[in-house]
Amino acid sequence: METRLNKFVAANSEFARRKADELIGQGRVTVNNKLVLEPGTQIDSEKDDVRLDGERLKEKTKKIYILLNKPAGIITSTDDDKNRQTVIDILNIRDKVFPVGRLDYETTGLLILTNDGDFTNLLTHPSHRVPKTYIVKLSKVLEEKHKEKLTGGIRIEGRKTAPAKITFPFKNDLSTVSITITEGRNRQVRRMFEFYGYFVRKLHRDSYGILTLGNLKPGEWRRLTIDEVNKLKDIKLIKGNERAKRTHKKTT
Repeated sequence: METRLNKFVAANSEFARRKADELIGQGRVTVNNKLVLEPGTQIDSEKDDVRLDGERLKEKTKKIYILLNKPAGIITSTDDDKNRQTVIDILNIRDKVFPVGRLDYETTGLLILTNDGDFTNLLTHPSHRVPKTYIVKLSKVLEEKHKEKLTGGIRIEGRKTAPAKITFPFKNDLSTVSITITEGRNRQVRRMFEFYGYFVRKLHRDSYGILTLGNLKPGEWRRLTIDEVNKLKDIKLIKGNERAKRTHKKTT
């Protein structure tokens, strides 16, 4: 995972960030046997050999990546002042992790938890537009005119939503829809449908990026595989390549 050199040194040594900047500037830090004097240099924390005064710095905390099928009636938080059950209570593990984004109290489905802050920022940063798909049970049949408007984007609190994809997963049930969005605004799916007078009776996150729940039942969880984590980390690279292709097309 890409991170700043000074951040890596501070996190994996006895020194604070400001002192790490000084050490790097003094020429006491190398990356892959090369002297680096710029604190903001980007490194790969999992692959690069970073040494301070000749001694290799290793990440102190083992990275944890968990996929949970969140049940209804559970708080997406590390604790709750009302003593309600949280997603952390469900995991019941010693390691400290935190949710990537959140699902509302009654919303069910796919939730990622980790102790990797850079990984969280990668998945939640608006510019990366990671697709998230929800199955939504509406209070009435979704009209085609509203479907088209929601797909194109509507204004919520003065800001237009990004284009969405809406389909009907069940042929005989036009009040249940599948919607894929690439944003993470507060209660966005509910607010989008409420804009046209539809009440969301049930909301379930079915996928996040490349991830799906598979056979996980509500309340069950598993650790992500190395392959899954690497594919999710490649999102930034993939998006960068897509932008480069679009730019190339415009200039040719």
